[in-house]
Parts: sequence; C-alpha cells; structure tokens
Amino acid sequence: MALKSLMVQLGTPAPDFTLPSIDGAAVSLGSFADQPALLVAFLSNHCPYVQRIERAFGAITAELRAEGLATVGICSNDVHDYPDDDAEHLREQVRRAGFQFPYLIDESQEVAKAFRAACTPDLFLYGVDRRLAYRGEFDAARPGNDLPSDGASLRSAISLVFAGGLVPEPHRPSIGCGIKWKPGNEPRMTVL
Repeated sequence: MALKSLMVQLGTPAPDFTLPSIDGAAVSLGSFADQPALLVAFLSNHCPYVQRIERAFGAITAELRAEGLATVGICSNDVHDYPDDDAEHLREQVRRAGFQFPYLIDESQEVAKAFRAACTPDLFLYGVDRRLAYRGEFDAARPGNDLPSDGASLRSAISLVFAGGLVPEPHRPSIGCGIKWKPGNEPRMTVL
C-alpha cells in the first residue's frame, strides 16, 4: 500500500543517529558536520517507488556531492519479512543504481521513528544548521507514469538551501511503500 510522507515541521533539528553501513562502518550525523547540506533518504531495495527513481537519485546525489551535498541512505525495513532489503541485496542496489553515499541499516527501526519516516522513498533535506529545510518528493515520477525521473523537486530545494534561502511551501509529499515495521514495532504517529 502506498503511503505519503508525514511532512515533518520545517525547522525541526535532524535527529542524532549512529548506524552501521552495509559495509560495516559506523556512520553518524556528526560524520557530515563539514557539509553545508545533508540529505537523509529512507530507501529500500524492493519498493517499486524507489526502483523507479534510484538511478536518477544516484546520479543527482553524486553530481551535487561536489557542490557540498552530503547524502546518506537508510533502510529501516524488517528484513525478516522483506529479505530483499538485507545488506547483501542493498549492496546489489548500490551497484545497480550507482549510489555513492553511505547506505545504513536501521535494524532497530528507532532512527526511522526519530525522523518520523513513513515510506520509501522519504527524503529529509537539512541546511548547514541541520534544521529541516525540505521534506517531500524527489520528482513527479511514479510507477505507472511516463514522467521523467529528473529530481526536479529535490534539485530546486537543494539550490535554495545552497543559496542560504528557505524552500517555500507547499512541498509535495513523497509517495512510496510504507516502511515495513517489525511486528509490534509500529510507531505511534501523532500530528505535530
């Protein structure tokens, strides 16, 4: 079932985290302290919404890394029930999509809860102060439509953040597969 991102309040500080990457290295929020912008992307390997944009997402984040965008991918899905989202399959996705950023595993699902992530993809862009500047869609491409996956919505937001400006509302929510919560681990999502 497709879900929309929860549209966390702009200005919210980035939650702290330390998670293992698919290669075993620990990565934390502080790992990106020197970058002027940070994109935290909740992703998965099996979701058709992610698959639809993953190559463009990999290319655009690689291109913008040279300008100062740090990107981190996080998979929070329950790998017991969704084994295509385990580390081995995520490594395959990295190769297939050309991801050049750390891809982390949120086994406890606590980081997804802290960010209030709801779906994959779910994107959170933070400025130099690590306050939320944009949350929403990558672009208008979806499974079942022929629109190009060009990252237009995210690119526009990143340009404004690099320029030190605000990303004006409205932000279009991301739409994707709901995060696959472990039984009994579903968060209580309240509207802020």
